[in-house]
Amino acid sequence: MSVFCSWPRWLVLACATVVQLSQGLQRLSRTAFMPPLHAMQPGRISANMHRRSPHWRMAAPAAVAEKTVEETTVKRRADIRNIAIIAHVDHGKTTLVDAMLQQAAVFREGQQMQERVMDSNDQERERGITILAKNTAINYKGTKINLVDTPGHADFGGEVERIMNMVDGVLLVVDSVEGPKPQTRFVLKKALEAGCEAVVVVNKCDRPAARPEVVIERTFDLFLDLDASEEQLEFQAIYASALKGQSGWEPDQLQDNMECLFEAILKLPGPVVVEGNPLQMMIANVDYDTYKGRLAIGRLQAGSLKPSMGVGLARPGEAVRRGSISELFMFNNLGRTAVEEATAGDIVMFSGLSDFTIGDTVVDPNNPQPLVPIKVEEPTVRMSLGVNKSPLVGKDPDGKLLTSAQIRDRLVKELDKNVALKVDFEGGGGDSYEVSGRGQMHLTVLIENMRREGFEMTVGPPTVIIKEIDGEKCEPWEGVEITVPENYMGGVVQEMQVRKSEMVQMHPANDEGNVCLEYLMPTRASIGLRSQLLTLTRGTALIDSTFDSYRKLAGDISPRERGSLLASETGKATSNGILNAQVRGNLFVSPGTEVYKGMIVGMNAKPDDLKVNVCKEKALTNVRSATKTITEGVVPPIEVTLDSAVEYIGPDEVVEVTPNFLRMAKRDTDAKIGKRK
Repeated sequence: MSVFCSWPRWLVLACATVVQLSQGLQRLSRTAFMPPLHAMQPGRISANMHRRSPHWRMAAPAAVAEKTVEETTVKRRADIRNIAIIAHVDHGKTTLVDAMLQQAAVFREGQQMQERVMDSNDQERERGITILAKNTAINYKGTKINLVDTPGHADFGGEVERIMNMVDGVLLVVDSVEGPKPQTRFVLKKALEAGCEAVVVVNKCDRPAARPEVVIERTFDLFLDLDASEEQLEFQAIYASALKGQSGWEPDQLQDNMECLFEAILKLPGPVVVEGNPLQMMIANVDYDTYKGRLAIGRLQAGSLKPSMGVGLARPGEAVRRGSISELFMFNNLGRTAVEEATAGDIVMFSGLSDFTIGDTVVDPNNPQPLVPIKVEEPTVRMSLGVNKSPLVGKDPDGKLLTSAQIRDRLVKELDKNVALKVDFEGGGGDSYEVSGRGQMHLTVLIENMRREGFEMTVGPPTVIIKEIDGEKCEPWEGVEITVPENYMGGVVQEMQVRKSEMVQMHPANDEGNVCLEYLMPTRASIGLRSQLLTLTRGTALIDSTFDSYRKLAGDISPRERGSLLASETGKATSNGILNAQVRGNLFVSPGTEVYKGMIVGMNAKPDDLKVNVCKEKALTNVRSATKTITEGVVPPIEVTLDSAVEYIGPDEVVEVTPNFLRMAKRDTDAKIGKRK
């Protein structure tokens, strides 16, 4: 102290100023490159930053400092693979799943295995296509492989879109002869947009006309066209014959097992896990159990789930709905297994919540962080579903659901799981509803399901949804690919010209004399195209289509060339009446069929609608044969299916749908008959 006192006063003040400046510079050097404390989120600070920042350690409260030790870390799970199988219709996707399940010893020894075991829905097995996405799981060399079988038809693209957030990789199955098709492009586009990596499986390599090298080149070009990333372009290629249970790294060296395919799956990345984040799980699918009620399916993005755990359901900008989980399941082979806990990366199913929809996020009720809901493409086609008002309503012995309220409740139930479907409950005046979907098949599958459940209803003709874009009315257009033998090509080209389509490309389809024609055409012109082309080509044409874009209106399109034959009386069709009527065209009814006035009983050979009396009895004579009038000259009727009936009817006609009968009729049975509009 005495030393400082002997110094001049100015020198003491100068030393004190230097000390203060030095301390200030030290504080500035520690904080110059750090964000302000109020902007820092302790739970998201990395361990390295925590160790580098003495200022943070000094300023943070003790509780916050402890939380930064439990920092969030990002890693990939190596013990699990979440994979979706995508493909064009009939390229062998579900058959490939069968082979994988068989090779993984999912079935007991001696157990009989049916074909296409994943296609459990009745319509799936009848139509030979996958309609609903389904989950299964296989254990291979200590790794759990969650497989999601998806539809290949573009009309059911909503099923593909909603499950892409559940998976990290895809198996793209491509036919070794046909190569990538329009719907291959659609499903692959959705997978690439979701950031999935792919294994390309060239299937049916045992076909005589197989050309796997060409198919791989075309598939690579497709990846380029869809703006795949560099990682996605470096896809693995596997060659297989799903029907024979064979796979290999080279097309001419197939092994009698699926080892190569399983090894390729293991090379795909596992799910990304962020440890330390609060609970997040997007509900991507819904199932139902008679005893457990509604079941939610999805992948845990973060956090963990346990039975009896309290959770919340949330969407961005909406209030959190609280509830609790009853039972928790994981997929195991073709069934499900109850578990005590699931962690991030697992695909799970749980019961206990009822008030949820696809797109809801299961969150921590105390720290809700909902994910962005699933977004699907807009519908392009709509139809009206209403109460059956025909004279034969209620006469079907299996028809038990007849009222508009029952139809409404069924459509509300369908909206819970069918994210691509939209229903206008107000536009039909109370007794009918406007139902919009991704295509005609999307809607007819729903109608067929309702029919089998006991509903009776009236279905209007499909119409396209018109949008106004930049002040101009636009309609949906489709990309259509037609593979046809060369000798039928002229008729197909002429039919497509009539329907205002634009040819994009024409090239040989294979070495068997087939030609591939690619078109762009209005969706409304494609209604009824399939049946017409099959007639022109004697059933040899292959038609594939997918939504392309909205474009300006194509103008008037020629109506159906043939009119309808309408019943002029109510009663039962007789052989005599049919004999007189069938010279006018092709009939849909046979002797004994109940008809009513205004019901469509056949196709006229001319463009006009014509009334015929198929109930006319033959005058009795003294000389007659007991069986002659029953069998002589009666042509078997054209079989009417729901799809063909919906394609056939015009703007002034409807389809009457009951569990056991399909009938077509005019909307106004007393309307003046004449040339079709």
